[in-house]
Amino acid sequence: MLQNNILGVVIPWDLLQQSFWPMVMQGIYYTIPLAIIAFIIGIFIALVTALARMSKIKALRWIFSIYVSAVRGTPLFVQLFIIFYFFPTFNITLDPYPSAIIAFSLNVGAYASEIIRASVLSVPKGQWEAGYSIGMTHRKTLVRVILPQAVRVSIPPLSNSFISLVKDTSLASQILVAEMFRKSQEIAAANLDQILFIYMEAALIYWVFCFILSLVQHQIEKRLDRYVAR
Repeated sequence: MLQNNILGVVIPWDLLQQSFWPMVMQGIYYTIPLAIIAFIIGIFIALVTALARMSKIKALRWIFSIYVSAVRGTPLFVQLFIIFYFFPTFNITLDPYPSAIIAFSLNVGAYASEIIRASVLSVPKGQWEAGYSIGMTHRKTLVRVILPQAVRVSIPPLSNSFISLVKDTSLASQILVAEMFRKSQEIAAANLDQILFIYMEAALIYWVFCFILSLVQHQIEKRLDRYVAR
């Protein structure tokens, strides 16, 4: 095994090279899809939750407020375990991957709902009045006038939420989801004397993934910025 001694630390370059691509591929095939699927479902939940919390129906606001409070007030790690062990109590067999999707989606839905709600509320009330003045109903004004403007406002914080979700998927390894961090754990278990370097390599891969996503986020924001009146 090729090893270099840097500042008294022996670095196992061969092991790091051999483990790099397996972890990257695990991230591409499992980690990123897990984050994307959970985020898409979570955004749908968030939109429903945000609109429900702005509803005139008190019971609806109360129910969804409890949901948001419960998710925001408990650790994601605990939520993963609750979802993972919830279905078997009703004799429903659910694999770890779908369990992770459900847990992450509910978590994203709660946090993103606050972003969407704040974005909708940030649209000037005059926009509502403009929609009503040309004969639009409340629903049409919301869909055609308010939400398009709210989307532009919500893109930066929602993008940050997605990047955070990519990192949070590492928690799914604790319920046996075969994502990237789970792969790094398997490699580390077989090389206990080099465990620090394996996890540092995993951290580097997560950083690269998030850096690429941040570049994509920047480009999206630049494109949306073109349509902002100066």
